[in-house]
This record gives sequence, C-alpha cells and structure tokens, in this order.
Amino acid sequence: MEIQTIGIVGAGQMGNGIAHVMALAGYDVLLTDVSADALQKAMDTIKGNLDRQVGRGKVAEADRDAAVARIITTQTLSDLGQSDLVIEAATERETVKQAIFEDLIPHLKPTTILTSNTSSISITRLASRTDRPEKFMGFHFMNPVPVMQLVELIRGIATDKETFAACRAVVDKLGKTAASAEDFPAFIVNRILMPMINEAVYTLYEGVGSVESIDSSLKLGANHPMGPLELADFIGLDTCLAIMNVLHDGLADTKYRPCPLLTKYVEAGWLGRKSQRGFYDYRGDVPVPTR
Repeated sequence: MEIQTIGIVGAGQMGNGIAHVMALAGYDVLLTDVSADALQKAMDTIKGNLDRQVGRGKVAEADRDAAVARIITTQTLSDLGQSDLVIEAATERETVKQAIFEDLIPHLKPTTILTSNTSSISITRLASRTDRPEKFMGFHFMNPVPVMQLVELIRGIATDKETFAACRAVVDKLGKTAASAEDFPAFIVNRILMPMINEAVYTLYEGVGSVESIDSSLKLGANHPMGPLELADFIGLDTCLAIMNVLHDGLADTKYRPCPLLTKYVEAGWLGRKSQRGFYDYRGDVPVPTR
C-alpha cells in the first residue's frame, strides 16, 4: 500500500506539527481547518519551526523550501478525499471526531486509510462509525511533533495487517519510533502520564506542596525535564481533564477520578499556556505560579 498524499484534519498545535514532519519527509500534504486564520497561523508556525531547524543545521534550506511547497491548505474537508492517508487531529472530543469522519467518508476513495491522532478515545468505537473499520487505526503523535521521537500506533479490533504495516512504514520514513499499543483507554503514554499529572494536582489541592515545590521536586528528584504542573499547562488542562475522564469512564476505577482542582481550572478557562493562565500565569515576562 503506497502512501504519498496525506490529508490532515485540524491545523492546531498537533495538526501543524504533523504537517511539518510529513512534508519534510517527502509526503504531499493537504491541511484543512474550518478557520482560515488557523490555517494561516499553522503555516506561519511551520515556516518558523523549519527556519529554526535550518538555523541549527538540522535541515538544509532547499529541504525547508521543498517541504513548505508540499503543503496545501484548504477549508474544504472534501478536498482530502483523494488522500492515501487521512490523519484527524481535531479537538479531543469524540462527537467532533465522529462528525468529521461522517462528513469526510462520502468523498474518500476506497483505499484511503483513516486514522485519528486521539490521545485517549477508543479506536474501535471511532472505527465502528465509519465505512472502513479495517482501514482505521490510531496514529498518536507526541507534542511537539517535530521534536518528539515516539508515535503510538493503535489497532482497533477490526484493523487489518495491511493498514498497520502501511502506517508503520510512514513512521519509519519520518525517522521516528513506533510503539504498538492495544486499544484500551489512553493507550500507553497517557495511561501512565495523565494519572501522574492528576496526582500532582491532588498534591497541590491537598496542600502537600506549592506549584513551585511540586514541579521542582519532580525535576530535581526524578530528573524530569519539566515539572508535572508545568507539563499540564503545556499540554492544555482541558486536554488533561478530557483524558482523565476517558480513563475514569472507560476503566471504572476511582484511582482515575479527575482532581476537582483540575476541573475548576478548566471551568475558569485557565487552560495553561494557550490561554495564558493555568497553574502558572504566562502574561508577564516570567511564568508565575497561580497558587
């Protein structure tokens, strides 16, 4: 199964990162979003990130220019119909993802592989709402995509071997490492990472430590490059909460209950870096703890 054209749904943080690495690896990319502003911002981000790679000697100028030329943006979802592989990278809400697939499916060629960049939602359940569950799987990139080396590949119950092999070949061409995960809530990385972040929020909620002491403890005591609360802000507190809810609902275990403080921050619209406030306030020159 030869893949050359890749359609990406969603031009946000994950979508533009996926477009970046795919174009740099030689794939023709169609990037779609409902927002023209989001598409323009995505292209500006991709160009800026590629320029940084050129400046560091990681990418040649000619390769940067060729990569940018391989990316076409569109606000029309049906334009992705002739893609060999589609990667959905929309917001982490199942109803949104299902609506995208329902709108896209009538325009797809029979051989197109459908994938989702979901970080937690059931691949089997998403696949069951399409016309090609055997050609559907999870294709979960880590953030930031151009930097992080891991890609989780998640087979649904119906995913066939050819689809998995084709997606594995794409990961190999990107020069990244694939980890095969079974289709259980949050897969591997977030099954382990999100409860740690949630426990850090509980530690703050219960007054065991401050934002600063919790993050310093994990950075200096466990050699983590980023503290758990700082990392939660980077990921997005709404995304962290959504994944914890998937774990709690899907596994029915109280150890996955989202911390009430995490819920409160999301209800306040304090979602982390993207909203300028979360466990830290990013509106000044230096991030300041909010608790």
